[in-house]
Amino acid sequence: MAEEEQLAIIVGAGPSGLATAAYFEHLKIPYTLLEREDCFASIWKKYSYDRVHLHLPKQFCELPLMPIPSSFPTYLSRKEFIHYLNDYVSHFEIKPIYGRLVETASYDEGLGKWKVKARDDHDQVVQEYWARFLVVATGETCDATIPKIEGLDSFAGKVLHSTKYKNGEEFKDKNVLVVGSGNSGMEIALDLANYGANTSILVRSPIHILSRRMTYMALVLLKYLAVNWVDSMVTIMSKVVFGDLTKYGIQRPKEEGPFTMKIKYGKYPVIDVGTLHKIKSGEIQVLPAGIKSIRGGSVAFEDGKEYSFDAIVFATGFKRSTKEWLKGDDYLLNDDGLPKPSFPNHWKGQNGLYCAGLSRRGLYGSAMDAQKIANDIKALIL
Repeated sequence: MAEEEQLAIIVGAGPSGLATAAYFEHLKIPYTLLEREDCFASIWKKYSYDRVHLHLPKQFCELPLMPIPSSFPTYLSRKEFIHYLNDYVSHFEIKPIYGRLVETASYDEGLGKWKVKARDDHDQVVQEYWARFLVVATGETCDATIPKIEGLDSFAGKVLHSTKYKNGEEFKDKNVLVVGSGNSGMEIALDLANYGANTSILVRSPIHILSRRMTYMALVLLKYLAVNWVDSMVTIMSKVVFGDLTKYGIQRPKEEGPFTMKIKYGKYPVIDVGTLHKIKSGEIQVLPAGIKSIRGGSVAFEDGKEYSFDAIVFATGFKRSTKEWLKGDDYLLNDDGLPKPSFPNHWKGQNGLYCAGLSRRGLYGSAMDAQKIANDIKALIL
């Protein structure tokens, strides 16, 4: 078993890990960046659908120390954002070690260091890394998850998670069910409809739907006004612009506003880019009841209805496996791999443990975390 020692170890080369690495480079903090995939930002390079764009204006999506070029549009496409990330990695000379699946990370009290064991995906050899500081930057979108459904294994058609969906070309004239009504589910449903698929989307829970303009306005106002005031304003605007959505099978949450829900539960409002128009025109069918069971190509729902589908796309999100390999941490991260301390004190744990990009505040939150972590470590080693 080979060993390597560095001052800091970063686990994960997504945007959060890259932002942290860039700040370490800036402050001359020696580090090792471990990534299980064969590239950085794999969620963008390998696991995103073709039409995806950043839902927020570019100034809210910049990584630290390098602005997104002014020549880029306000809302970057997948290709444009990857271009920016490629330039970012080149500019800061970030060199992740790819194909390293972390199996355990534990703190050695006697040495005052973290020991990280990572398996090389190429030759399956376990490498041992030591460092005084450990940064968990594996992201909120870590491991794709599909719910357990009775009979799913018997489904006669194609089943895929949203991370495997690229575009709707192969689904033209097919009956396709999208499970999940977050931003990915809504946009994939739109993409399928645009490609001529007979599209249905499962919308069980109440959701807030905003336009890009409403969201931008809200983010600006949140700098000056309390979140409940901003929630009230954008909720009223949503009702005026989109009208009564209950007749299409969509309910709005009654108790809490969109940004309160984002802060408390990490549940993002849906930012509409055309899906609602397709729903209102009947091109996308909303199904409001959960799936009861699947038999062959037939899907039975909890309201007693039954439909036949050729494919099911699960836009059902992610889980985090951090606690499976991070040992001895009872302070910073919960069992779901998210911070126990509330914002803005979520980023720092004990014994030199940190986390970046887990504050449920998107790329803007990742940039803030990276700066705080780097400055804190720099102060400790001076």
